[in-house]
This record gives sequence, structure tokens and C-alpha cells, in this order.
Amino acid sequence: MIDHVSVAVSDIAQSAAFYERILAPLGLQKIVDRGVSVGFGKAYPELWLNLREGLALISETTGIHIALRAKNEDAVREFHAVALAHGGKDSGSPGPRQAALTAYFGAFVFDPDGNKIEAVNFPRPESP
Repeated sequence: MIDHVSVAVSDIAQSAAFYERILAPLGLQKIVDRGVSVGFGKAYPELWLNLREGLALISETTGIHIALRAKNEDAVREFHAVALAHGGKDSGSPGPRQAALTAYFGAFVFDPDGNKIEAVNFPRPESP
């Protein structure tokens, strides 16, 4: 249903480096770099960073929240650790969570501008 998401950032170089590191464990890579916008994805840009000069730090209460799928719990843990090591702020350590319809494993961070990013892994049903 959703084709891509755009995130406003105040420093495109800093944010591109941050996202390149935290998205790698999720299987996403930098695909397009236009100087003022950078696109990440698997086959095409699914997540865009767009420079907004003068952007103030985003309040943690804005409701901005982007959840990205991880292939397993280790990828969620790596996403979180890499984010914290490169300027991200913890907003929920890796662990089990209960969503509206199912349990999952996730971790939350704030990027350098205050955008909330989550990595999630939904367990697969056990085989009989």
C-alpha cells in the first residue's frame, strides 16, 4: 500500500551516514544520492531523506514513527546497537512487544533530528 516514505533532516550528510549504517542490518542500502535528498531501499528508494535547512530538532511527541521490517531478532538488535553507537537516542531497547493483533520483537530509536524509527520482526508460526 505505501510505496515510499520521506523524512526531513537538518544535515543530509550526517543523516545519510547514520541511516546507511542503521538500515544495513535491515537489508536496505543507499540507492540514490541527489545531494539534497538520499534514497534507501532494496530494489528502489523506499525511504527518502530530504534536506530541510534550518530544521529544528523534532519533538519526541510529534507522533512521527516509521517501522521497518527486520529479517530476524538479531537484525533488530544490530539496528539498535548501531543507531546508539552513531548518534541515535534509545526509545525502546530490543525486546518482545505486543501489537494490536500479534506479538513481535522490536526496538525504537530517535535519529539525530528526533524522528522515531523502529525495527520490527514478526515471528513465523512454528512448523508442525
